[in-house]
Amino acid sequence: MSTHIDQLVLSAKSPAEFAKGYFAYLKSALDGIPGASIAALAQEFEDARASGSTIFIAGNGGSATTATSMANDLGFDVLKKSGTDRPFRLLALTDSNGMMTAISNDIGYDQVFVSQLRLHWRDGDRLLVISASGNSQNLVVASEWVHERKGRVIALLGFDGGKLGRTSDVVVHVPSARGEYGPVEDAHLVLTHILAHWFQVRLRGG
Repeated sequence: MSTHIDQLVLSAKSPAEFAKGYFAYLKSALDGIPGASIAALAQEFEDARASGSTIFIAGNGGSATTATSMANDLGFDVLKKSGTDRPFRLLALTDSNGMMTAISNDIGYDQVFVSQLRLHWRDGDRLLVISASGNSQNLVVASEWVHERKGRVIALLGFDGGKLGRTSDVVVHVPSARGEYGPVEDAHLVLTHILAHWFQVRLRGG
């Protein structure tokens, strides 16, 4: 299946020309994210911080690295740069190689996130899932488990949103064609940095 990004590559005369087209396409994807969904995402972080709840973050592949970045940037970086005495409690479920490989080997990869939630989840916590397709089975399983416990699920998605787009409580959707992982993952990382800088400054001295 040929994507818009593929066509940009084929039509470009140089990597620089392709980069220019990619930048423009990424900007259009970012511009297509509803501002209200970004506000709702920020509110979820604020509510979790106010209650001392943990936000667990999960994703696969490139989205796993975004989960790690989000936990660091909105966790330690906000604590360090704002000086707040009430930091965000964030835990990326992607960061323990031992835990993830044990669960995958012993039970199955579809259980890799929900098994960790069974260990750490407390009432009032939240799950934030990151997925281009919105259909990753291990994220769907974890999301269903959280909803069974009346917990809230936040989703950063792409493509058509998939199953997670239909079931999550807060959805930030990057409009994109199926298969365009790069721009979706780029946009999710941009959103991470937007939130991190917002809270670093807004919580400074507070």
